[in-house]
Amino acid sequence: MNAFLKNLGLILVIIGAIVLVACFFTGNVNENSYLISGIVAIIVGIIAHIVINKRVA
Repeated sequence: MNAFLKNLGLILVIIGAIVLVACFFTGNVNENSYLISGIVAIIVGIIAHIVINKRVA
């Protein structure tokens, strides 16, 4: 379980990047909901990575 928690932030960042790349290739760059969900996943992933790795040793 600790291995999953240590990688949770990285997984969220990768999911956010995949959403943004998928929006680019499908041409949905003007759809704000897709772009916002991608950037929120990246920001939450970065914050989660920092916080979780400070707490889980």
